[in-house]
Amino acid sequence: MLSALRIRNIAVIDSVDLTLAPALNVLTGETGAGKSLIVGALGLLLGDRAAGDRLRPGTDRGSVEGEFELSPTNAARAAIFRALDERGIETDGSMIVLKRELTAAGRSRAWINSTPVTAGVLSDVGAMLVSVHGQHETQFLMQSETQREVLDRFADAGEVAQRVSGLHERLRQIEVRAAAQQAARLDAVRRADYLRFVVKEISGAAPLDGEDERVEADIRVLAHAQDIRQWSAQAAAGLDGDESAVIAQIQNVRRTLVTLARFDANAERWLAALDEASYSLDEIARELSAFSEEMEANPVRLASLESRRDVLQQLTRKYGPGLEEVRRTLASAAVELDLVDGAELSDREIATELAAARALLVEAARELTARRTRGAVQLGTAVSELLPELGMLEGAFRVTLESQAAIGAVGREQVVYQVMLNAGADWRPLSRVASGGELARIMLALSTVIARLQDTPTLVFDEVDAGVGGTVAWQVGALMRRVAGHHQVLAISHLAQIAARAHHHVVVHKSDQSGVTSADTVVVQGETRVVEIARMLGGDSDREVSRAHARELLDRGALDVSAPAPAASHGKHLVDAVSTRSAASGAAGTTGQRRGKRV
Repeated sequence: MLSALRIRNIAVIDSVDLTLAPALNVLTGETGAGKSLIVGALGLLLGDRAAGDRLRPGTDRGSVEGEFELSPTNAARAAIFRALDERGIETDGSMIVLKRELTAAGRSRAWINSTPVTAGVLSDVGAMLVSVHGQHETQFLMQSETQREVLDRFADAGEVAQRVSGLHERLRQIEVRAAAQQAARLDAVRRADYLRFVVKEISGAAPLDGEDERVEADIRVLAHAQDIRQWSAQAAAGLDGDESAVIAQIQNVRRTLVTLARFDANAERWLAALDEASYSLDEIARELSAFSEEMEANPVRLASLESRRDVLQQLTRKYGPGLEEVRRTLASAAVELDLVDGAELSDREIATELAAARALLVEAARELTARRTRGAVQLGTAVSELLPELGMLEGAFRVTLESQAAIGAVGREQVVYQVMLNAGADWRPLSRVASGGELARIMLALSTVIARLQDTPTLVFDEVDAGVGGTVAWQVGALMRRVAGHHQVLAISHLAQIAARAHHHVVVHKSDQSGVTSADTVVVQGETRVVEIARMLGGDSDREVSRAHARELLDRGALDVSAPAPAASHGKHLVDAVSTRSAASGAAGTTGQRRGKRV
């Protein structure tokens, strides 16, 4: 539960330290006193968007800090601690501390148990600790998608719904692949003759990688065979032909160096270098001579190479620009022909795959429909049982499943919430309820049922009592007090009938400090609470008759309390829980008051 909330420099709040009780907490105050600011600050703590304009004017930094205590019996305790551990956040005992800090520059920082975290992590963990039900939820719960999600959770069908969604997507992907394959096959059929010609032409030529370059090089050699023979012979003779050739001249130089070496040792080095050069020239001369003798014209070979070059050039002109692209064209054409030639086998394979995917989807959708059908009856019963005590004596609520022609990503049916406001009247979709007060009460009943289903330790009801009053307001308070039997409840209300039911009553008011408006909180008990209830009743709180009326309301609130309902893990247990009616004892505070700290 949320045991303490500390707010600094947020909106008109200077400094507020709010302590909450484990049961029903009610925040009241004049319109504009700042009740919504408390909820807004709590929203910041739970990861809502932070902006610099949410700070108190004249300040450059603000913060919200909340202390949460989880009892060993709390149903969500293990899941919350597991989520913290997965994010590397250490815990000590049962206390979890969330903190959010804002700056005028629009930056924000967040911590959980002194460990820095992102706003996303703060939001994830915060959602496990607190669930806010506000007036905005009226529109939210009228959306078809939301109604379906609420029913699935109530019916314990969330996992099956996810499975249906996954199987539907898998079937869609197979169908897309089948359609693409069929389109490719039809195109291949139209192009089959051309593709077969391509495969035959390229396969018949059987071009090799780099073959065109090798053929071109061989043609150049054979086309100039006589010239190459002559040039190589001349080069060989120039090196080692007669006395004027290079090698003969080198031998003359060597003899001179031999003579020089007798008188100067440096000549030995030069002589060795000259010998090495002479050996290389000898080798070159031999190779040139052999090459010249081997080189001879081969018109037949030349003609064959030129013919091969023509074939390769024709392929590259048609399928090129190079042989690599020609070979890729062959591979692509062969694949397309496989679509035609292997169509029968491929169709059988994909038909088998489609049939298997459809069977799995149909089976999962059937299970989802069965769970939704059971859950729809139970949810309708649970909400309908709450309507009479909310002043709708003949009202009824039901969940209908409208079967669709095909199974979609969310199943085979559309979920629709319907209400009947009076006996014998027509059933109407929830979105067509005309009266704001009636809609508010139906939404409160739904919120109460949903809240009972949730494991979230703390529930916030932000003025969900709008549009009701009198006896109905008293019944709404009784409902909230019963919810507080298994959750901590924080209700922001303007109704005395609800405030009188509170275990812990906090008044929000504004004050003027040196010309600056500031919101503050006071925990009221005893006579100060009587005065606040009298004010909320619309009477003169200084008159004894008004106070007497307030005391009577408080006495009724202390005695007329429903016993806490047992915890529920699924829809059926929840129906039993919300339909339980029993009296229990409870007492409101009687003396003293405690004022929130203000700096």
